[in-house]
Amino acid sequence: MSYIQNTNQDREEMLKAIGVSSFEELLKPVSSEFRVKGGLDLPGPKSEAEVISELDRLAARNNPASSMKSFLGGGVYDRFIPAAVRYVLSRSEFYTSYTPYQAEVSQGTLQSIYEYQSMICGLTSMEVANASLYDGATAMAESILMACSVKRKDKVLVSGSIPGRMKSVLRSYTLGGNIKMEYIPFTEDGTLDIGKLKEEVGPDTAAVVMAQPNYFGVIEKAEEISSIARESGSLLVSYVDPVSLAVLTPPGEYGADIVVGEGQSFGLPQNFGGPLLGFIATKKKYVRKSPGRLISRTADVDGNTGYVMTLQTREQHIRRGRATSNICTNEGLCALAASVYLATLGEDGFREVALQSASKARTLYDMISGLPGCSFPFGNNFFQEFVIKLPVPADQFLKEARGRGVLAGISLAEDFPQLGDSAILTAVTERRSREDLILYRDLLSRTGGGK
Repeated sequence: MSYIQNTNQDREEMLKAIGVSSFEELLKPVSSEFRVKGGLDLPGPKSEAEVISELDRLAARNNPASSMKSFLGGGVYDRFIPAAVRYVLSRSEFYTSYTPYQAEVSQGTLQSIYEYQSMICGLTSMEVANASLYDGATAMAESILMACSVKRKDKVLVSGSIPGRMKSVLRSYTLGGNIKMEYIPFTEDGTLDIGKLKEEVGPDTAAVVMAQPNYFGVIEKAEEISSIARESGSLLVSYVDPVSLAVLTPPGEYGADIVVGEGQSFGLPQNFGGPLLGFIATKKKYVRKSPGRLISRTADVDGNTGYVMTLQTREQHIRRGRATSNICTNEGLCALAASVYLATLGEDGFREVALQSASKARTLYDMISGLPGCSFPFGNNFFQEFVIKLPVPADQFLKEARGRGVLAGISLAEDFPQLGDSAILTAVTERRSREDLILYRDLLSRTGGGK
């Protein structure tokens, strides 16, 4: 706990610097109805030891997700993180380094970013990846800006099954660019409406944006969507769950032009709000339109391997109008975590994570299938998460489950009201044991499925 003491003289100097005569004057813009009347109702002075003890008592009232059985998904997952990830991240040369702004940044940092880029390229089967973005939602937004810049068009077709919070990010990012964004609805099986896509796509379309698997966990007909985009002359942007790439066709192999996604699964805890890790990969011919930074490997005059910052088309370095993005930092530590995570698991270990997740999700699906009152609106064409319709309101079931130590899923009522108030999205990762799955089934049977 940091401890900062401000004397009356300190306060007077600060107020004077701000240009007000008192603390009350400083708060004048805040309406009186929102201000505390009188002093705070706090106990009398306590010693440092007593304060720490009290704060520990309050902190113990928290119920962190790490202590519960989590079936939450929707882009952020409860995954096993090898101890090596935290160890490497905690090394001072990485942990205390500021954002690598300049070309003279340390070779170690540059190499770690280069390794990260290489791994993203390998996973996605793409030619180029940048040094990371904020999160999956902003990565998708950046891909739309990039596609419109490449094609010099302003119409984009986006899968309508993305969640509301992601739509909000896209709206914010594209508001000033006069980009015409249309959402393609999903069909009864949860996949992109191919017929509607064919109606809307045309020569004026810059990009078709799909998700694989989509937000409902359903596996899309990626090759068919890619073919439609290609025939219309538009780019294909694929938003992927990176863990799924161990078992599903990499987007580079079905013709995606830009690949984006959320990399939280790579060694980052859930954290519920970040920091997260957005990634973007593309074809070499579009690299100069890619946002952020690009690190390359080269050799010096003596033939020694070196790493250099090759591209950073930011407004601080080139004319503002020619900047590919206003992104001003990268999540270097998060990207490093991803590199260490993937290197620690290796190809076999990473594939095992994906296989266990898919297998356990299928096991839970089969367990629930026998419960009366439960149904699966989109069937079983999923990777590691799926939608369940309950015989009771979703909020009721989720609350009851939480009370028994289970985070049972995400209610879909707000983002997708057409699914009703009983639909939830449930994810199963490699961390869930068979006992966890049985607990979930029994919980569902008692609180919902048994009715």
